[in-house]
Amino acid sequence: MKRQSVDLKILIRVIQLTRPYTLLFAGCLLLAIILAPVGILKPYLINVMVDDYIFRYDLQGMTNMAILLVGVLLLETVLRYGFMLSSAWLGQNIIRDLRIRVFNHISSLRLSYFDRTPIGRSTTRTINDVETINQIFSQGVLTIVADILGIVAVLSIMLWTSWQLTLVVLTVMPVLMIGSYIFKEKVRVAFQAVRNQISIMNSFLQERISGIQVVQVFNAEKQERDKFRKINRGYTQANLNSILYYAIFFPFVEIVSAAALGLLVWYGSRGVLDGNITLGVLIAFPLYINMLFRPIRMMANRFNTLQMGLVAAGRVFDVLDKREFIPNEGLLKPEKLRGEVEFDRVWFSYDGKTDILKEVSFKIAPGDTLAIVGSTGSGKTTIINLITRFYDIRSGKIRIDGEDIRKYELNALRSRIALVLQDVFLFGGSIYENISLRDPNISREEMRRASEIIGADKIIEKLPGGYNFQITERGSNLSLGQRQLISFVRALVFKPDILILDEATSSVDTETESLIQHAIEKLITRRTSIIIAHRLSTIRHADHIAALKNGKIAEYGKPAELLANEEGYYRKLYDKQFIAVS
Repeated sequence: MKRQSVDLKILIRVIQLTRPYTLLFAGCLLLAIILAPVGILKPYLINVMVDDYIFRYDLQGMTNMAILLVGVLLLETVLRYGFMLSSAWLGQNIIRDLRIRVFNHISSLRLSYFDRTPIGRSTTRTINDVETINQIFSQGVLTIVADILGIVAVLSIMLWTSWQLTLVVLTVMPVLMIGSYIFKEKVRVAFQAVRNQISIMNSFLQERISGIQVVQVFNAEKQERDKFRKINRGYTQANLNSILYYAIFFPFVEIVSAAALGLLVWYGSRGVLDGNITLGVLIAFPLYINMLFRPIRMMANRFNTLQMGLVAAGRVFDVLDKREFIPNEGLLKPEKLRGEVEFDRVWFSYDGKTDILKEVSFKIAPGDTLAIVGSTGSGKTTIINLITRFYDIRSGKIRIDGEDIRKYELNALRSRIALVLQDVFLFGGSIYENISLRDPNISREEMRRASEIIGADKIIEKLPGGYNFQITERGSNLSLGQRQLISFVRALVFKPDILILDEATSSVDTETESLIQHAIEKLITRRTSIIIAHRLSTIRHADHIAALKNGKIAEYGKPAELLANEEGYYRKLYDKQFIAVS
């Protein structure tokens, strides 16, 4: 009962998706209603033709009935074509809108959602599950309504024509209903297994293809192939289970239908001989039986299609119901920031249990450059995630220009901050599209000027097509240095007031690093900059250094002061790095 209640709620939500297409949905229902009586006219006309015209040798009457029969057949064909086309069109429009809605929703979720959710699962929800919802309209609700109306119409005309023959035919109905119910339940479980296996396979493929370099360099192809073979075997078996149930059910329905036909011939022949049943009725009833059993046979499959659509819809709605957003209740939308950044006794934890930052406090004056150093896991990147509000702090305050960071409207805040990461992510498309991110407000002239500032223009122009050079997925056809330069230009072209460089030069060669360093020297005089680096040589122009250790600020001060303290934490980091290099 509880599952049925949940399914009903999901079905109501799915039906509500038709609101933008109310007229189209109403038209589909109207066609379904009209098809029911039109469908039963063919056997009825054959009944009349046999009893009233053939045995009376009325050639003109037979001709008129034949023309009428052809007309009804053409009308039914047109109506059924219209029903199938309109229901499919309705479904495609709905899933188009829903897919955009799901993508927009997922792209606005906080990063913690993606920290614990496999990308393959989100892909499955956006593509496979949304596509399955289409079947609710093309093969589910509307078709079931049409089938039910057709069954009611057929039973009505059968009872009106000969209630005795109808009762004879219906004697096999309990067996068919029981078999249909068992089939529906078995296939429902099999289809759920198929959907789960698809999700598992998508997640596996996404991870392995993205990490194929790691798989190959460690010669792990065989292990991964074996694992994929196991996942693929599970997916295949789930499909074979559903096919097995179909292979049993459809012959079962044919046997039951044949039994009904046998009973009809046995009882109807006696009725014809006794004069209780006309020959036209006996000829028409096998057609009625076919029209009765065909939708009943398909009904179980329709309900399974509907059920699988509802399961998929439930998963999609689960994503849409997630309210894992960074609260965006701020009203401040400054066109420009002075760039003052302050951390005031900030505590933060990703999982709510283990604190990554512990009472961190520092202040950056407008236009100053702060370098953050520390060992891996000390919390350097976490500070960046908090300034950009990818995550919210557990306690304390983060202020920008003296205002609590939560008072800023989220998009307005992020539009004034530029971020360059160590792991550069480029999208498939041209260099221009990757730099501008398709922002219509960024012109090619602005992009070229930003490129010239850091000396990237000459490097880009050497590529085939220059700024129109087509980048492959994740920038695999560019060197690490080229990708880093493009990401740097991308940050500059948005004219940020706060510039954040997270290991921005750690993956580039010495020549490219010198280009970036030259650009940094020019830019940090005009904007607040935060530089996180393992290479301590890259932060020689910093105004202050914050040395993090185990989530706490071990030292804070000017580079010369920290370096002069031979027992200090920063001096030890410095000595270790440069002794190792020498």
